[in-house]
Amino acid sequence: MQPGTLELVRRKALALWEEHDLLREPITVTARTLTVHEAIGDPEGEDFPLQKGKERLMEAEFRGAKGQAFTDRFGDFSRTLADVAAMPLENNFRRAVFVASVNATVRGLGLCDRTIHCRDKEPNECAAKFSHYISERFGDVRITQVGFQPKIIQALSERFALKVLDLDPDNIGTVQYDTEILGPDRKDEALARADLLVVTGSTLANDTVGAFLDDRPIIFYGTTIAGAAELMGWERFCAKAL
Repeated sequence: MQPGTLELVRRKALALWEEHDLLREPITVTARTLTVHEAIGDPEGEDFPLQKGKERLMEAEFRGAKGQAFTDRFGDFSRTLADVAAMPLENNFRRAVFVASVNATVRGLGLCDRTIHCRDKEPNECAAKFSHYISERFGDVRITQVGFQPKIIQALSERFALKVLDLDPDNIGTVQYDTEILGPDRKDEALARADLLVVTGSTLANDTVGAFLDDRPIIFYGTTIAGAAELMGWERFCAKAL
């Protein structure tokens, strides 16, 4: 059986940690749950998953570097990287601990940046830059966005033929910025018509990322996938993160 995408990321991370002798050091990685204001400030709207209480940001710190991961199962974790490496990635909490740890360590080793979520007006500014970037690079393409990021939906829907996939039952079936939000039962339909996939990094933390990796262009967005994108060679857009 071929390893899943998350397992491939785990192997890459483990190899990196072993290469730098991190597993043998008494290093503690701590993940904590951020409040809405700590995470994103006031982003001019009330429709972000964080604001609705559906998700939280887990934050890990390694040698002063911080990495984050969105998750719907959250709590505190404080052990060593060896413990993280050995932990079965069998639920969203454990996956979020692992992903945040990867982001913090890859950032701490100087291999990636932009691992801290942007705040206040910056999500809106990032979305505008994202729309312009896609237009300049790909032209007039049909996009399927995976994940409910309202500012990106708004910006892309103004310029492209857009479909959006999401897992939240409260979003599925609604129309946001003239765009219907589709559920998992319509995934094949949404993917079949797309020239380009724009995918939230949260798919790594919930272990659905492999369903969206195929031969067509894909751009991940957000801080959650920062470290994995560097390790795996995936394209990521995140214009305003720290």
